[in-house]
Amino acid sequence: MEIYIPSETSVQDVTDRVRACEQGDILTCSDEALFEVIKAVMVRDKLAGLTIQLLDSDQYVRRSITSKRRGTTRPDRFTDRQEAVLRALEKVLAHCEKEGINLIGFSDELVAIPSHLDDGSGISAAALDLDTSGVYRGADSRQAIPKI
Repeated sequence: MEIYIPSETSVQDVTDRVRACEQGDILTCSDEALFEVIKAVMVRDKLAGLTIQLLDSDQYVRRSITSKRRGTTRPDRFTDRQEAVLRALEKVLAHCEKEGINLIGFSDELVAIPSHLDDGSGISAAALDLDTSGVYRGADSRQAIPKI
C-alpha cells in the first residue's frame, strides 16, 4: 500500500504510521526533513521491507530507500558485508596500480614495492612489509593435505 505523509504531520504521528506499516508498504512525502524522520524511525525500530520515497513538486521520486535485513550467513557464500569489503579491496588494489605500487607475496608476508623499483625479483631495499592482520597467508603457509 502507498501511504502519503503530509509535511505538517507530527513526529509522534509519523512514528505511529510507520510502525503500523506492513512489509511492502511505500511511504511517500514531499519534505526532506520528514523523509529523514521516517528513515530514522525505520532504522531505530528495525522495520524491514518498507520503502520511503521523497517526491519533488512534480511528484517525481527524488530519493528512495528500501529497508531490508542483512542476509543470514550462508555457509557456501560470502555475506553481503564480506562482499562489500572484497569490492572495497578491489578498489584499493586498483588504486595501488594507478599509483605505481606492486604487491609481492612471499611465504607469510605481503610487501609493497614502487613499480619503478621492482626488477621482477620482488627484492628491493624500498620494499615495505604490510601489516595484513593475519588475513594474508602465502601458499607456502598452507598445510599439506594428507593423502588417504
